[in-house]
Amino acid sequence: MDNDNLTNTTEQKAETDPLPASYRRTVKTFVMRIGRMTAAQERSYNELAPAWCIPFENKKINFVDVFGNTNPIIIEIGFGMGDATAALAQANPNINYLGIEVHRPGVGKLLGEIKKRDLKNLYLIEYDALDVLEYMVGDNCINGFHIFFPDPWPKKRHHKRRLVQRPKTDLFAQKLAPGGYLYFVTDIEEYAEFALEQLENTPHLKNKYKGFAEPQSWRAQTKFERKGMAADRKITELFFEKE
Repeated sequence: MDNDNLTNTTEQKAETDPLPASYRRTVKTFVMRIGRMTAAQERSYNELAPAWCIPFENKKINFVDVFGNTNPIIIEIGFGMGDATAALAQANPNINYLGIEVHRPGVGKLLGEIKKRDLKNLYLIEYDALDVLEYMVGDNCINGFHIFFPDPWPKKRHHKRRLVQRPKTDLFAQKLAPGGYLYFVTDIEEYAEFALEQLENTPHLKNKYKGFAEPQSWRAQTKFERKGMAADRKITELFFEKE
């Protein structure tokens, strides 16, 4: 995409953004990486997004209306290309999944998987996850958060952009139902130690384990996990529950 088109796209987003400029976060936990969509991803996006992508708006989601049932709700933040997300949704038809991602090629890829696997329990939102939680998700209603291999922002001056840190973790706790969980996985050991400290200092969240968690056998392996293992990086997990 050339610079003129990028500028136009940015301007169009600002004009159509449902949030006033004063509401927009100045520090983002992600960088908008403009990736080229494959023909299949673009076709899936154009065909399936109207049915399976929930538009962002400053209005609370009625999950019963969306899914047509009262099954547990799991939110995955930053699902990447969505392979593991689709596998989990297929393996657990009695659980409802909401995937949040800003990378459009990944959204297109996962939409294709929704159609291919005929999934009825997975919807997507293409927007900043923290804004989605703050403006679209009610308190005490989410049964779990999956945060698998988020951007570690390794440079110290960028640590403020990390997703798993206070006060952002306070928002997760606020949205979790009693007994709900937050499941975090990373291949960056320093980030795991940082996140452990942040979560242990988050009111209403309690570590299910002493320190790092045991691997959860039901979690599907992600693309980033395979890359981390190939680079001989240790996979570290955290599992906290709302008291």
